[in-house]
Amino acid sequence: MKNLIFRLVSLSSRSDISTACRTSHHGRFYLHVWASGLSYRHCHQSTSQLPPLIAEQPLHKPVMLNEVLHCLDIQPGQVVLDMTFGGGGHTKEILNTYSDVTVLALDRDPVAFGLAQQLAKQYNGRLQPLLGRFSELILQQEVKPGSVDVVLLDAGCSSMQMDQAQRGFSLSRDGPLDMRMDGDRYPDTPRAADVVNALDQKSLASILLAYGEERHARKISSAVVEARSICPITRTQQLASVVAGSFPSAALYARKDKLERPSHVATKTFQALRIFVNDEMNELHAGLRAAQTLLRPGGRLCVLTFHSLEDRLVKRFLSGGDMATLDQRHPGQRLRRGAGEREGEGEEEEGEEVMGGNRTKTTSHWSPLQRGVTTPGKKELAENPRGRSAKLRAALRC
Repeated sequence: MKNLIFRLVSLSSRSDISTACRTSHHGRFYLHVWASGLSYRHCHQSTSQLPPLIAEQPLHKPVMLNEVLHCLDIQPGQVVLDMTFGGGGHTKEILNTYSDVTVLALDRDPVAFGLAQQLAKQYNGRLQPLLGRFSELILQQEVKPGSVDVVLLDAGCSSMQMDQAQRGFSLSRDGPLDMRMDGDRYPDTPRAADVVNALDQKSLASILLAYGEERHARKISSAVVEARSICPITRTQQLASVVAGSFPSAALYARKDKLERPSHVATKTFQALRIFVNDEMNELHAGLRAAQTLLRPGGRLCVLTFHSLEDRLVKRFLSGGDMATLDQRHPGQRLRRGAGEREGEGEEEEGEEVMGGNRTKTTSHWSPLQRGVTTPGKKELAENPRGRSAKLRAALRC
């Protein structure tokens, strides 16, 4: 597996993205974005005016709830860190199932944080909401190293974010092309519209290929550049239409998801932009390192991932892979050894790392609680199809 991670550096609200390059630093790939005078800000709608939070609103259905609770194996009096509160489904179930545990609920999304604050009123101090990214958790100093017994990390985008059209995550609901998980916490953070309207064709293609594993990245990025020359792309369904327009009509839903249902051709494009805008791969790595620091020896970590890029990173981290090793091949290539390698084929054995074609034994801070991954059963997939791509990995902190 290749340790290929992009990062979008800060973009001034008065700036434009005019060129991009690759460089390595401390074992990571960064897509550096330089600025020079942007005027798309007027096209965006603020996410600050979101629907009011109601404590009684239905929480999202948590993925693999029974499997997660089994892996966490929570004991009386323990401290649980839910690193991705989201809609609060896992946290609420933990609090209702275990009457004397404390849950620290982290989320980078101010809307989720507000929901956690409302929910906390029902649990008499047993739920402590935290606002921040994974990379900010240690710096907050609200959670001491070695003080946590159990960590749950549910990666990716929450159902709550996907269901709110004005957040700009969903291609099936028209809204401003935003995709920022932090909302307006960091006003200078580029929106997805900034990316698609300002990056050059080559850089856009690299993002789509690296983060969406989109084999038609060049064709799609060319269509985006052509469309934006006529009118800036500022809406989700506008972008979806541009992507769809680069394919024959018969191909629009020719792709299938893991349940063999038709999947829109823009799905991977939306995934790639979301991951890039929110720096999700670097944040996931930071979250795993934070869990390693905060968990006591013998503490448990359970990680839910929803696409292969996340799962490969988690597998490598838990098996003791050298996360600082950078494969210098082109960022458009798949995050695997060898072109065309499929899921489950030719993967490294746990506890081994492939460098320059040789297997090198590594030391891990983790002991696996299960062999391989756990995936949703048929019954859950029928009831909660959004969990179709979920994979659960669990390990003990050594």
